[in-house]
Amino acid sequence: MTSEAGPISAEARRALEQELADLHAERTAVAATLGDTDSAGDTADQADELQRATQLDHLDARITRITVRLDGAAEAGPPRTDVVDLGSTVTVRFADGGEETVQIGDVAEPLDQTLVTTDSPLGRALLGHRAGDSVSYEAPEGRTTVTVQSLGAA
Repeated sequence: MTSEAGPISAEARRALEQELADLHAERTAVAATLGDTDSAGDTADQADELQRATQLDHLDARITRITVRLDGAAEAGPPRTDVVDLGSTVTVRFADGGEETVQIGDVAEPLDQTLVTTDSPLGRALLGHRAGDSVSYEAPEGRTTVTVQSLGAA
């Protein structure tokens, strides 16, 4: 998820709202397991209590990030068709000649292999480019260049 307060697609808003609901439920469950801090327990109990408190801190931080993102995000309109933008469907050609068509989104779906987020190296590199542009970016395997073959709306 990008930390910027830019536009957000309706799909991404729904996904973030669902994640937020899930986080609130998880937070409630974890908070319910925290005991009275005045009672003395053995070292294992204290370590477990500390671990749950740390988990609660992480949940609170994620809840805050999502809430800030949702509160500051305007609804993204239809994607532009002249340059790569949020919501664009882009066909790119890699240096080895292989082609791949991806959709530029702002929230990754675990099982969607065609979605490239705007804060991923490829997504960030493609934004603002046009068909015919060559774009370089830092991939896990090293510096990579792709050529934008075509783009359009999803």
